[in-house]
Amino acid sequence: MKKCLVFADTTRERVRDALQHALPLIRRHVDVEQYDLAVAEDHECGPADFAIVFGGDGSILRVARILGCRQVPVIGVNIGKFGFLAEINPEQLHRAIDTLAAGDFTVVPRMMLRCQATREGQMLRESLALNDAVISRGARSRMISIGLLIDDEQVTDYNGDGIIISTPVGSTAHSLAAGGSILEPSLRAFAITPICPHTLSNRPLVIPAEHTIALVVERAEVAVGLTMDGQVYSDLQTGDRVTIRRAEQDFQLIQTGTRSYYKTLRSKLGWGGHPNYGIR
Repeated sequence: MKKCLVFADTTRERVRDALQHALPLIRRHVDVEQYDLAVAEDHECGPADFAIVFGGDGSILRVARILGCRQVPVIGVNIGKFGFLAEINPEQLHRAIDTLAAGDFTVVPRMMLRCQATREGQMLRESLALNDAVISRGARSRMISIGLLIDDEQVTDYNGDGIIISTPVGSTAHSLAAGGSILEPSLRAFAITPICPHTLSNRPLVIPAEHTIALVVERAEVAVGLTMDGQVYSDLQTGDRVTIRRAEQDFQLIQTGTRSYYKTLRSKLGWGGHPNYGIR
């Protein structure tokens, strides 16, 4: 019998109810090893054939980091609001569990990034991220200056509210809200998107993922922080360096064929809607 990892944040009532309803069904088909996302991310997951995540896209982002270098195919059961990565709802899980247990599913790799923050050569934080790494200012409305280097070559200085380095998966998240490009998720690339840049010459940039990106906090008269996937945070100060590379491992996303990427863009982001001409 195949083994399945089940992840859920049991502090959320809707997630807890969906999990309790689905667990007997799942256990009839596979051996289950259950993890609670309400506790710290120090799980030591054993080997498994696949994983089921109950929650929204944020839960999937957490699981991607928890799995670390031992990635297994993951399917999300959407109990959240958006469901860009979480493809099926609880009712659809009843139909999908047979094919999951049989291993009859399609897995698509999704690029992840590895982010390292250092201060005077000492490691402050290292983490995987599936969506993005963001350097941004705090609450006070003062600009910060961030130097961008690609493969140790100085590219430019960004003066504004911060900068986002996103994967193709993350290009439809914070990067898109800041005016960045949408990247097809099978690409191997980084999207570099400034947040409210002070000059019009600083535009979004897309580069191949084999390059190494370095961000240096050149000037920060206000609080500055590094956030990965909107969930892992570290304070930064002037002189700190953030290095971003493509991670050695890819996230393994199970696709059921219930929707295509472009259908997801249309349904979740309202892409392609007609303008409202205000006809009275």
